[in-house]
Amino acid sequence: MPQNVAGRLKIGLSACFQHADPARSLFTNKTLQYVEQSIAHWLMSAGAMVVMVPCPTGETARGDTKLAHYAEWLDGVVMHGGADVWPGSYGEVPMREAWIGDRIRDLYDLALVEAFEQAGKPIFGVCRGLQLINVAFGGTLFQDIETQHPNALRHRDPVSYDQNFHDIVLVEDTHLSRMYPGVQHARVNSIHHQGIKDLAPGFEVEAWSYPDRVPEAIRRVSGRAGRGYIAATQWHPEFHRAGSTISTVDDTAILNDFLGACTAARVQPHRPHRSAPGKIRDRAARMLRQALLRR
Repeated sequence: MPQNVAGRLKIGLSACFQHADPARSLFTNKTLQYVEQSIAHWLMSAGAMVVMVPCPTGETARGDTKLAHYAEWLDGVVMHGGADVWPGSYGEVPMREAWIGDRIRDLYDLALVEAFEQAGKPIFGVCRGLQLINVAFGGTLFQDIETQHPNALRHRDPVSYDQNFHDIVLVEDTHLSRMYPGVQHARVNSIHHQGIKDLAPGFEVEAWSYPDRVPEAIRRVSGRAGRGYIAATQWHPEFHRAGSTISTVDDTAILNDFLGACTAARVQPHRPHRSAPGKIRDRAARMLRQALLRR
């Protein structure tokens, strides 16, 4: 990637939220928006300039900056991990209070995906990001894999956290499998208890967990006008460490694939046809998302 500032890719990173909490000693009762350090450094490792895309609404909102402005200015966006997706975002009632997720962040994330989709810019999701993208385009989730999926692996261990691993199987003849020629089985980190139940229309599964078959990587099917780059992994590629005693999927190909799509979109963005919108999840929350997009 060119080292001069003008030539570097500008990549947006979705914000995580810590909502106002009167019991918090630091930034008491203030809403915090932040990014996790390693995913920013992952993107920066290839020379990209990383910009957190803050939510433009809230009790302190000022000015007229919109998510659409960020989508027009930036070259692509990464939707990263964090809180559960609220089951109401895909038409379900939370089975347990602990799985209620973050509805406010869902509204922001859905609006952010919509903004970059309408701008024709590449979108990549990690962990929650994969789940959010699936929901945004009409899919559903297991609220808890161990509860709802027979014979499921343990996909999240709160003690071992990012040192919890399982195998995946790459789906033959997919874009991801061509990025890893000769690889059928691989090992990935696993830090989630929710996952894809029904895949969004227009997407394909590129990797499954093994042996319990939970989708671990998805990609929007290309080849039709207006269908820009959208891909996601359930694991965290940014947590890969070369030379580790536990061999996991090398993140380099995944990062280069996304940034390559961002470079290509600089030249020719994949603008969706207005007559065939991106089919972003459209429920009663639509009006609130419009406030985020256009204010």
